[in-house]
Amino acid sequence: MNVFFLYLKDRKFFLGIWFVNFLLCATVFSLYHFEREAILYAFLISSIFVLLCMTVDFYRYRKHHRMLQEMQKSSYIDLAKNDKSSLFERDYQQILASLKAGQEAYISQVEKEKIDLEDYFTMWVHQAKLPIAAMKLLLEDEHLSKKELQFQLLRMDEYTDMVLAYLRLNSTNTDFLFKELELDDLIRQSIRHFSSEFIRKHIKLDFKETHDMILSDEKWLVFVLEQILSNALKYTPEQGTITITMSEKHLLVIEDTGIGIDAGDLYRVFEKGYTGLNGRMDKTASGLGLYLCKNILDSLNHKITIESTVGKGTRVCLNLTHFEGRIE
Repeated sequence: MNVFFLYLKDRKFFLGIWFVNFLLCATVFSLYHFEREAILYAFLISSIFVLLCMTVDFYRYRKHHRMLQEMQKSSYIDLAKNDKSSLFERDYQQILASLKAGQEAYISQVEKEKIDLEDYFTMWVHQAKLPIAAMKLLLEDEHLSKKELQFQLLRMDEYTDMVLAYLRLNSTNTDFLFKELELDDLIRQSIRHFSSEFIRKHIKLDFKETHDMILSDEKWLVFVLEQILSNALKYTPEQGTITITMSEKHLLVIEDTGIGIDAGDLYRVFEKGYTGLNGRMDKTASGLGLYLCKNILDSLNHKITIESTVGKGTRVCLNLTHFEGRIE
């Protein structure tokens, strides 16, 4: 019954026109002295005709209403159910088609993100098992090596930081706190994080203070610096050297004397999950460190480039100028 009253409300304009038209006709008939019975007969015929038209129209109105109720209960939109007999219906069809396309694109994107997340966590679990297994063996050893245990704990800490960064970076709630920062303080934080690893591998650190102030996010930029230092330490042999310097204003260079990156792998190092020849040999590489660095730096409006020569080392350049553009 509510549907019927709503229908009358929606059609009140046309009902009003019909009523006004009848009054005009009745007035004209009376002016020409038509019989009253003729006027009533005309009113009866027109009323029956209007009633039949309204019955058909109400049936279609209720059908549309029920179709929309079904759509509310279901996430699936069946375009075949819609009538295309009028311009209004064709416009309505186009709107539904657009909504359906958007819905399917959204579902596809969600499914892709879900698969990516499952793949990442599967890989992360395998990576995390390695230091856990190593620590178990160390704890069973009577001659427990404290340095080796610290190294495995450091690896576990890196994996934890990486998974948190991956989740936060892909979250819609990720925010960046931009402020003026002293670059040397951030570099020292990153160096302290790996101090035990520098000592364990007897790697020389050549750090020249930059005395540079930059506009960035402290937490995210420190994560990037730690990832780059982690790679440098991982692929630099014992007695090697890692140099941190500033070649020009806001251009930080981190250079190592490690094994280098093959030219065929260099252009793909920022791809998600790509480990290259070095990663396949190392077996502990996740292929996400540089991928995360690139995405974070893009969000911070900074730039990263990598140069490398096999057998000589790798040079990572961070342009920390705050480029004009989006800030997410």
